[in-house]
Formats: sequence, C-alpha cells, structure tokens
Amino acid sequence: MNKRYSLHHIHSADKFTFSPAEYSYFKYGDKSYAEKFAKELFEGFISGHEEILNTDKEIVVLPSPYMAIPTASNFLCFYFKKQLDYYLFQKGKKSSILSKINRNHTYTTDYGNLSFEDRKNLIANDTYYLDKDFLKGKLCIFIDDIKITGSHEYTVNKILKQYNVEGEFLFMYYAELMNFDIDPKIENYFNYYAVKNIEHIAEVMVRPSFQFNTRIVKYILGLESSNFEYLSSKVKKEQMEHLLELAISNNYHLIKEYENNINTLTQTELYYGY
Repeated sequence: MNKRYSLHHIHSADKFTFSPAEYSYFKYGDKSYAEKFAKELFEGFISGHEEILNTDKEIVVLPSPYMAIPTASNFLCFYFKKQLDYYLFQKGKKSSILSKINRNHTYTTDYGNLSFEDRKNLIANDTYYLDKDFLKGKLCIFIDDIKITGSHEYTVNKILKQYNVEGEFLFMYYAELMNFDIDPKIENYFNYYAVKNIEHIAEVMVRPSFQFNTRIVKYILGLESSNFEYLSSKVKKEQMEHLLELAISNNYHLIKEYENNINTLTQTELYYGY
C-alpha cells in the first residue's frame, strides 16, 4: 500500500482553507500551531479514512528527514502521534512508534524558492539512512506540513526503494498544492506571510510556545551582523546559548555563510561552556 492524504487542497493562489499567518508562525517555531494543525490533520484523516488504522500492523510515524535539528514537520508529527496514540488507546491497541530518516548533509538554500527539479537536484546530493528491518511489515506514516512539488515524497520513496523496505506507506500532509499552474514559490508566500523580518522573529522567539527548528536556526545564523546583534538583545541569553549548541550539532560551524554569527556566539559572554 502506498497512499496519500492531505487535509487542505490549494487550488488558488489567493484563497485558502487554512490560515497562512498561522502556518508562517508554525514554520518559525511556534509549537502551538503545530499542535493545532496536528489535531486538525488527525480529525480530518480519521473522519474519512479510519479503515486504514484498522490493522494489526504496528504503526510508525516519521517526520521529514533531518540531521540533528528537527524540522517544523517534526513537531507536527509529534503532536499527531499524541492524537493517534489516544485513538489507539481507546481501541485497545498498541501505541504508535516515533522514528526518523536520518540525513547527513544540510544546505543554506531557501527550499521554498525552488522548482521541483531544483529541489530534487539539491536533495540528490544528500545521503540518508533508515532502519529497514525496523520498518519492515509496519504501517509507516510519513508526515510533512505541505506538499508543493512532491520532492519530499519522491525522495522518501526513493529511499524506501533503495533499502528495499517492505511495508505499507501513507504520506500525510497538512496542505497540498493541487493546481500545478501555480508557481511552487507559493510555499515561501506561506512561510513568510506573518514572519517577514527580524522584529517578527524576535516576537515569535519570546512566546512560551517557541522552540527552535531547522528553518529558524538557519535564518538566524544567516543574518547580517546588525540584525544578529538586535536579535541577541531581544531574546533570552539561554536561547542564544541553545542556538550555538544546535548549530554545532548540525555542523553549521563548517558552513562559511554561518561562520561570522557562530563566532560571535562563541566570543561573547552569551555562552559559558566554550
């Protein structure tokens, strides 16, 4: 089985059945919207496709591939799992298992600005790993926030084929572009709808529901010095300390474009561990 489900279908470039502002905040680390979207996604799925979960197979949920810093979709996946597990509990079934596809590289390119071919070529240079024996014979639910060109699904299917994984696969999205006459760059229209500048970034980061993800870490590390200093003055010292830890964990200190801001983090009193 290889199926796909998406909650919202994008047919127009200016009319949507979800909030672009909420989506933008979600992409830049506001977990409250990850929780909201996950609840909506699960309820939408279960209302029309409950039979898929009527299985004796173990269920595994996986977000889009990442290295050390979770993507926004990872938080969507986490909260979806909570909804799913409560449903399985009510049915007297085993809870689902959270897993991941590991990736070994990262890039500075803004993915939302790329065409399908450009996205495919970019991620083709990456290497991935998954535990094929662990996934064998299970119902695997691959969760991502939005499907624009299908490059994510293409890549996951390629990995599954490469590793000869035998199982049932369901690709699930909060939203999906259905009208291919619309430019794929609409993804960045959603990404930046409410979070357009460094002031907006600072506003998101002071929210109790904020947590770093890959997108916002890359955004901050790529800032000009003046904007980086502005952000440092507006957020908690502990957040900038954590930013450095995350940057190192994802090997961002080896990327030239991020070098200046990472050096600034290590050379100030913001971080006492180095």
